[in-house]
Amino acid sequence: MPHLFDPMTLRGVTFNNRVWVSPMCQYSAKDGLIGAWHRGHLMSFATGMPGLIMAEASGVVPEGRISIGCPSMETDEKVDAFREINDFAHSLGVKMGIQLAHAGRKASCMLPWDDHRIASIEEGGWETVSASAEAYHGMPAPRALTVAEIKDLVAAFVAAAVRAVKAGFDVVEIHAAHGYLFHQFYSPLSNKRTDEYGGSFENRVRFLIETVRAVRAALSDSVPLFVRISASDWVPEGWSIEESIELSRLLKELGVDLVDVSSGGNLHNAPIKAVPGFQVPFATAIKDAVGIPVSAVGLITEAKQAEEIITEGKADAVFLARAMIRNPRWALNAAEELGVKIHWPEQFDRGRTLN
Repeated sequence: MPHLFDPMTLRGVTFNNRVWVSPMCQYSAKDGLIGAWHRGHLMSFATGMPGLIMAEASGVVPEGRISIGCPSMETDEKVDAFREINDFAHSLGVKMGIQLAHAGRKASCMLPWDDHRIASIEEGGWETVSASAEAYHGMPAPRALTVAEIKDLVAAFVAAAVRAVKAGFDVVEIHAAHGYLFHQFYSPLSNKRTDEYGGSFENRVRFLIETVRAVRAALSDSVPLFVRISASDWVPEGWSIEESIELSRLLKELGVDLVDVSSGGNLHNAPIKAVPGFQVPFATAIKDAVGIPVSAVGLITEAKQAEEIITEGKADAVFLARAMIRNPRWALNAAEELGVKIHWPEQFDRGRTLN
């Protein structure tokens, strides 16, 4: 089995290690355009030498943003704003990914420090859309997308993916988790449609499958494509790990290179017991059943914990978020703790304890 600091190659991209930075919403873009905060935020992670930094969920259209402070990727200007960050990460040998998203019925929020309430039109908000006119807890009922609008959104994901690669991103990830639009389609909790996009498993995953097929076709064969899914709704009547395995088989056939396995987000009171590594078994189940590379995420904070996940074959990479916020150079410290000598930025080399 590989170790945490062994390289990993997917298509034409080799990641120096399997410590990856999770996408983290910063709510600091202006009209979808990132600025100084994002440069400082993402570049700080690059100096810690992770294998991959995944930039935050970015709407493929302005109405796809989670909040009025989230990035969007519908113009060259907005995507090119990431170029300096990507160039800096590449100068250190760190790969960059972008998470392309549409929040659906969970969109149009104010900022978290504004109590995450819904933004009015006057505050820059908008009417939300979803698979069906089913409201998420405490939020307005969305409008059900028409079939023509679904097709338009498939094209929007393709356009954003092409722009992202031109701006220097090494990896494209489609965000289909956490109760956002694709999850709203594939989960029976939120999809009440009676057309070809509702009802059966095949119909509920159709929007995601069509998008993955179109994005994969638009990307070079050298560019890895990831999909983040919620492996379970955590209730018997919701989306299940068995369906996630079936979906992952379809994604593998379509040329998806890695399934980024999370869970929950489509039910406000799901009975989730968030203990260290609580989502890792979902990743392992998909890896074992489908034979596709997977990443694990969720309360992974300690070096030995992360190393065990990789060496025991539970996942192929680990994504960290809160631990990275607390210490953007987590990977450097973890390597030292595990007794592994990795490359450090020359400016930091005197900080080593391993010689």
